[in-house]
Amino acid sequence: MPGRYFDEWTVGDTVDHQPHRTVTETDNLLISTLTHNPQPLHLDADYAAATEFGRIVVNGTFTFALLVGLSVGDTTLGTLVANLGYDKVRMPKPVFVGDTLRASTEVIALKDSKSRPDAGIVTFKHLMHNQRGELVCEMERTALMRRRP
Repeated sequence: MPGRYFDEWTVGDTVDHQPHRTVTETDNLLISTLTHNPQPLHLDADYAAATEFGRIVVNGTFTFALLVGLSVGDTTLGTLVANLGYDKVRMPKPVFVGDTLRASTEVIALKDSKSRPDAGIVTFKHLMHNQRGELVCEMERTALMRRRP
């Protein structure tokens, strides 16, 4: 089981996640259609070409979900009780088809659960950068984590 228990984290722990992921046109099309998002900036090349971006911008919900997904194996896989919230989500730069994204995580807070003596609450700060080192997404994720049995 790759995820860590609550007791195994300390504030300031950082993880650089593998693998990195190159975004495809199919990724963008699937997330946009699965979520019923008709935004032409994500789906219409002619429309997108006339915007300040000059091309299709990848749907931000894909970037957000990929950031969480890339982090799971190293953080919460098999040790998560529940995700309690996602906060302070920011996307300072756009993501484009062909960008290769990499994720990292820092533990920014730990606290005991008042209602569950067998669990604790970890707050992760997740960051996503593109191949140019530009920050494209950041967020905080609060997770209720099992303690080591």
